[in-house]
Amino acid sequence: MTAVSPARPAPRLGRRTHVGYALGSIGTAAFGTVPGLLLLFYLTDVLGVAAGIAGLVVFAPKAWDVVLNPWIGSRSDRTESRWGPRRPWMLAGGLTLPLLFVLVFAGPGAPPALAAGWVAVAFLLAATAYGCFQVPYVAQPAEITDDPGERATLMSWRVAVLALGILLAGAGAPAVVDLAGGGRAGHLAMAAFVAVLLALGMLGAVAGTRSAPTLSRVHSEDRLLATVALAWRSRPFRLLLLGFVVQALGIGVMLAGVPYYSRQVLGDPAAGSLLFAALVGPAILVMPLWLRISRRRGKRAGLLLASVLFAAGAAALAVGDAGGTGLVVALVVLVGIGYAGMQMFPLAMLPDVIAADEAASGQRRAGVFTGVWTAAETLGLAVGPGLLGGLLGLAGYVSSTGEDVVQSASAVTAVQLGFSVVPALLVLAALPFFARYRLEETTP
Repeated sequence: MTAVSPARPAPRLGRRTHVGYALGSIGTAAFGTVPGLLLLFYLTDVLGVAAGIAGLVVFAPKAWDVVLNPWIGSRSDRTESRWGPRRPWMLAGGLTLPLLFVLVFAGPGAPPALAAGWVAVAFLLAATAYGCFQVPYVAQPAEITDDPGERATLMSWRVAVLALGILLAGAGAPAVVDLAGGGRAGHLAMAAFVAVLLALGMLGAVAGTRSAPTLSRVHSEDRLLATVALAWRSRPFRLLLLGFVVQALGIGVMLAGVPYYSRQVLGDPAAGSLLFAALVGPAILVMPLWLRISRRRGKRAGLLLASVLFAAGAAALAVGDAGGTGLVVALVVLVGIGYAGMQMFPLAMLPDVIAADEAASGQRRAGVFTGVWTAAETLGLAVGPGLLGGLLGLAGYVSSTGEDVVQSASAVTAVQLGFSVVPALLVLAALPFFARYRLEETTP
């Protein structure tokens, strides 16, 4: 163990720190959204990779994060530098990820096996670079303030910028693909566009948090596996993590289904950008409302309400296409309102759990907590497209290399269920975990 200085009273964070920290969400939004939105479709409908194999290609590199991210968290806990324990790792990720993301879409187009192998390796490297940034980035709020209300404000800024980043990346990436002519060339142009967002967001966060204090410097545990086990024993953390991962799985299925739903159900490939804007756009407007609910009713109550709104809107999408694109967009807006709360509340609750553990144990384990958290989150988001790919494969979805293919009725039904009922059921499945979350049980 390494003894360091004790915690001291936290000053209020300035607006510059709020905005600077939030900038990192542009980068995390881009990498967390675009692969889930376009990579499965790129593999099946541009490179001609079978749906089941494509789902495995998307899933396998993210599974690596289960091992990698807790290790990064543990190492960053013990990092000593004049930049603080987190920012050197964030800088490494911000410098390497943009180039690696471009390489994911810069490989050979044939044969499908070689193309799939290239994507798998490049995506694995990109996921590694992303972990170097994301794990310490998520750990920062627990260390730069000990005020739960201040953390909620910090998270509201972060989630608002996260929504903006998801909107820019999620709606902009398909638009760039279309403007560049589609196919491999269009996706490569899209990758360059996303790489710019990654660099601006991640490096902006490194620069923007340079004046943030590091208040929480107590003890650091050297044994990674033992620390992970201790983190898992925290009941509030365990319940919050399990619920969040199940919901991330549902969100991953829905995001991956956007291009399929717009093409196969609505019959309009260009509708994908509209659906994505309807999903993410409301977050920018409703974030103050969710913050008010957080302060009046509590974060747990707000998270439960947001989850119910998401599930209700998603379930209605199973028959929403009967009313045309207008009704579908309206239902997706309802989903988006719930989605905003589902992003904000867990991210605001996680630093509270970390701070409570540190106060009770005297151990500085923020990096390990966030390493386990981000590993589970990325795994859930990766399993989502993999689950959709497996569902499409079972339903007989026909892959192609760009040409129009008439899909069977069972394949279209699988697309429709994957965009509506499956995400709704997964989000509802998380509610029992959140309902049992009680931080007070372990707070000294």
